[in-house]
Amino acid sequence: MPAAEKAGIQRIVPHYAGGKQPEQKSAPEKPATDKNKTLIVFFDGLRPDYITQEQMPNLYAFRQKASQGKNHHSVFPTVTRVNSASYATGSYPGTHGLLGNSIYFPKVSANKAIGTTYEELVKVRESESGNLLTAVSLGEVLEAAGEKMMVFSSGTTGQAFLQNHKVGKGAIVNQELILPDTFREQVLSEIGPMPKGTGDVYIKHKWVADALLHYGLKKEGPLVSAVWFSDPDGAAHRYGIGSEQAVAAIRYVDAQFGRILDSLESRGLRGKYNILISTDHGFVTHIGKQNLSDLLIEKGLKKDKESDDVVISEGAVYVKNHDKALIKKIVARLHQTEWIGAVFTKPEKEGSMKGWVKGTLSFDAIHYNHPARSGDILVAPNWNDDKNDKGYAGTDFSGGVAGHGGSSPYEINIALLADGPDFKNAWISELPTSNVDIVPTVLALYGLPVPPQMDGRVLAEYFENKPAKTGNSKKEVVETQVQYPWGTYKLSLELSVLGKYSYVNFTKTERIVKKEER
Repeated sequence: MPAAEKAGIQRIVPHYAGGKQPEQKSAPEKPATDKNKTLIVFFDGLRPDYITQEQMPNLYAFRQKASQGKNHHSVFPTVTRVNSASYATGSYPGTHGLLGNSIYFPKVSANKAIGTTYEELVKVRESESGNLLTAVSLGEVLEAAGEKMMVFSSGTTGQAFLQNHKVGKGAIVNQELILPDTFREQVLSEIGPMPKGTGDVYIKHKWVADALLHYGLKKEGPLVSAVWFSDPDGAAHRYGIGSEQAVAAIRYVDAQFGRILDSLESRGLRGKYNILISTDHGFVTHIGKQNLSDLLIEKGLKKDKESDDVVISEGAVYVKNHDKALIKKIVARLHQTEWIGAVFTKPEKEGSMKGWVKGTLSFDAIHYNHPARSGDILVAPNWNDDKNDKGYAGTDFSGGVAGHGGSSPYEINIALLADGPDFKNAWISELPTSNVDIVPTVLALYGLPVPPQMDGRVLAEYFENKPAKTGNSKKEVVETQVQYPWGTYKLSLELSVLGKYSYVNFTKTERIVKKEER
């Protein structure tokens, strides 16, 4: 019996797998006595067009020698905590149950969504009988096999925690959260607290890189280390894509990546580490002023900001008692509202691509249909290809300076790089991949069984000397529309499909308004 199965991993909420039949995914064999280690690197909010020789010389040089995924995907909704949980569990939100940067759990807060800091996630865990996530994580599988994972993050406590939420014999090192508690004093003694008052606004990235080099990247270190740099996301949110501050942040985190590579090289460990690089999402310029909750209150579809008849959690809408008449009224209003883009509802029937409300697509189409935690409606802001003042394309109608969370290709299309002893050199793949594929691939590197609950696939085509018959991918478009007295709302969803695996490329919305309504 596999180690993971002995540990009970196979039995973790198997009904959340959406009826999939358990299967054993292919994995290369590797002698247990000769294990290469793995380093997973996330640059938060990294658009592929940021990776230039001028802005990111270290990552640019790394890319020249690495395997590249040209059709790599963020998980939708394209927010940080969703993708942190998705990559850590190899599963989509419909499986792991963490549905946004803000989330709605009535047992914790009956009339409002809550955030996803570590403290708030602990409350959710307590309210859900210990099941913060309804999926098994990489850290759990490794621990069951006698190995461990260490997470190093300069981001939020929630993002750090979700990468290895059971922690176990592993660890999480973040400037505001160190787990287990017994490890905290050691880190503060050996690394020191994060320096303050230095004038270096990005010093948290250096501090977390110091911790990675001290505890993670060494011969006796963990089998898997993960480092997550929270920029360029933070700077781009505040100052905009291509701003002087965002470029400075990009260069800073690239320099820390260079330090990591140099350290591996100087220690004679570069040839023993497989390095996988991704990000949680891309970025778009924001030009909106609207608010979903305000819209519904204004139109009489929600009583007030404190009411529990309709609760808004980012783009998710929870309607009390799943009132179908009210859901239809809300959808109709969303369809008419120009700054709203794609609208999703629960499927007509299990597996259907169409939502039960006319003119919507289904949660199943976007891997969002969690049996207990998803709301009644999910919306994404409308978007276009307009460029900002720095020449970066991609604009949507959310509030703020710039950000993410929507279903545009600028937020979903991201970079994937893989380099190391077990990966092909300077190889380019056009096959679709996603952040949910990272963990199954890491497990496969060590010959560990991939739990059947995981939605991702093993990227065997990237493995050195391991030819894989992955087949050809194709693009599919799902369309729906509905007519109203004011005109017609049309919605399309483009997918990349590889066998049984489907990847969301983007959505597109069109409104055809009758002349008399203009």
